Amino acid sequence: MSHVPDLGPDFVWGAATSAYQIEGAVAEDGRGPSIWDTFCQVPGAVDNGDTGEVACDHYHRWREDIGLMRRLGLDAYRFSIAWPRVLPTGTGRANPPGLDFYDRLVDGLLEAGIRPFATLYHWDLPQALQDRGGWANRDTAFHLAEFAAVVAARLGDRVTDWFTINEPLCSAWIGHLEGRMAPGLTDITLAVPAAHHLLLGHGLAAAALRNVATGPARVGAVLNLSPCEPAGPGEPDVAAAPPADGHTNRWWLDPLHGRGYPADMVEVYGVDPPVRAGDLEAIAAPMDHLGLNYYFRQVVTDDPDGPIPYARMVSVPDGQQTAMGWEVHPDGLEELLLRLSDDYHAARIYVTENGSAWPDEVLPDGQIEDKERMSYLEQHLAAGIRATRGGAPLAGYFVWSLLDNFEWAYGYAKRFGLIHVDYATQRRTIKASGYRYADIIRAHKLGQRATESVPG
Repeated sequence: MSHVPDLGPDFVWGAATSAYQIEGAVAEDGRGPSIWDTFCQVPGAVDNGDTGEVACDHYHRWREDIGLMRRLGLDAYRFSIAWPRVLPTGTGRANPPGLDFYDRLVDGLLEAGIRPFATLYHWDLPQALQDRGGWANRDTAFHLAEFAAVVAARLGDRVTDWFTINEPLCSAWIGHLEGRMAPGLTDITLAVPAAHHLLLGHGLAAAALRNVATGPARVGAVLNLSPCEPAGPGEPDVAAAPPADGHTNRWWLDPLHGRGYPADMVEVYGVDPPVRAGDLEAIAAPMDHLGLNYYFRQVVTDDPDGPIPYARMVSVPDGQQTAMGWEVHPDGLEELLLRLSDDYHAARIYVTENGSAWPDEVLPDGQIEDKERMSYLEQHLAAGIRATRGGAPLAGYFVWSLLDNFEWAYGYAKRFGLIHVDYATQRRTIKASGYRYADIIRAHKLGQRATESVPG
């Protein structure tokens, strides 16, 4: 990582989490139930029957966690705000203790010199709204804007960097089409409206944040994207790549950038998105930044009898895989950053999540020598640097994740953290990868200072 200073003096070094994955305290201080609280009670839905009821107990241990961020030398922390903690039924009267929690968290971050990056929706829809149709109901988009306004009124004097929605692909496709995430549905006639209403919610929430915040409000959306490549040179494989790309990437990127929904994908789905007058304009309002979550590429083959979009991922022979079964392919990050820059003219891009799960072993002395994660981190940062040399406006990098946490349907078995969490005791231990990340950040800052001190 000798070229870290190429990233410039304003580059933001951070780590990311989400509320349901770390906070716990699901029934404390007036928080209402979310769709994930409900989903976790479905037999077999989550590995080992795990739930987010306690998670990392961040709700009570946030001061300790900020101290760990300081030890890592982070510039910034990306977290999400639990909708059911702030508006327990999704709309109506706000819950003061819920807002107070985020008030204290933001003040604590700022006192520690750490810049807060707040995400409004990271999948924890209040169950009360799901009972009224959830994201398949157009009203939910407007309720997200109401939530945005409540949060901006309380935090918008201090939080200047915002993301409206996180990975709408997972909420819409995995939650409403594949059934592997909350709310656990398998209906394309609900999934397509949910996708549209998530994007509409982004547009309405972005406007609400800008209108209500008393300080500067820089706003964008977070997408999880993957390069989609044919598994072989034959026509069936080659034909599988465009629908895979449409389903994963273009369905989200195109409307956000004023191009509407891809016609080829509307044909694949056989369902028209329920667009009304003004919707596409609201969705395509200019963003101050775009968040990119990158984990793996998709190598696909034609699967005409399989599930939508009729393109099936295949494993890459001899490719290194993480504990999630995901291929380690850092070149994909460079490819996506350049695509966002060249094809969509993104003005500012943050890598809002990038990380890997491994079978971390706690050594007898209590340390975790996670060399695979260290290598993953170094390789992907190098890919980001290559993209900046190609003109990509990369403004910051957030490791997923600060802490080992509740990894959705995978429960607690998959560990992504820079910091190990012993769930029985809640003891936190910085892993070798966390110390390596701290070293990279320190080297960057020292390099910048050295560069700035050189005349001419």
